[in-house]
Amino acid sequence: MKTFIYPEMMVHVSMCTHKLPTSVLLASDKSDLLMNELARYKESAVTTVGSNDLLESFRNAEEKSADVIMIDALTTDSVVIAHISRILKDDGLVVMKHPALDDLSANTALMEALGNYFKIIMPYRLEDGSTLLLSSKEYHPTADVILQRTDLLEGHQYYNCDVHPAAFAMPQYIRENYRGLARN
Repeated sequence: MKTFIYPEMMVHVSMCTHKLPTSVLLASDKSDLLMNELARYKESAVTTVGSNDLLESFRNAEEKSADVIMIDALTTDSVVIAHISRILKDDGLVVMKHPALDDLSANTALMEALGNYFKIIMPYRLEDGSTLLLSSKEYHPTADVILQRTDLLEGHQYYNCDVHPAAFAMPQYIRENYRGLARN
C-alpha cells in the first residue's frame, strides 16, 4: 500500500466530517505521517499519546476535551471505549483501526461496545481493502462532510471530496453481515 493513503484517510475523513475540530487527541506510536496531515489544520490543537497502552494513555485525559480522537491501533477493550466517550465532547468522533471486515466476531464485540456511546458507527475502506472505523456522537461522515474544507485542502496524493464518501460504500454482503451493528 502506498504510505500516503492511510494517514490521509485517517486524518482527513475525520477532520472533514467534524464541524469545527479544534482539539484532536492522536494515539499513535508512529505519528509522523499523521502529524504531517494534521498540520494542515491550523485551527486545531493536537495532543499525542502512545498507542501501546491505550488505557493508560486515556485514563488521565480531561473529560470532554477532544473534538476528534484518532487511534492508530486496534482496540476492542470496552474500558478504553468508555474513556474515549468520556474524553470526547458531545459532538465528538473517533476514527480507529479495527479488525478486517471478514472477522465478524471481533467486529461485533467492538461495534457493540461503541454502540453504547455513539449514534453513528461506520467502517470505511482504504485502497488495499483494509478498513478504518469512524464512530460519531453527532456528525455523519457522508451527510455532514464539509465540502468547502475538502476542496481547500491542497497537496494530497489520494484524499479528495469524491474519495471521502466513496470510501463508505460497502458490498451488499458486508452490509448484511453488519446490519444492526453499523449505524448510519
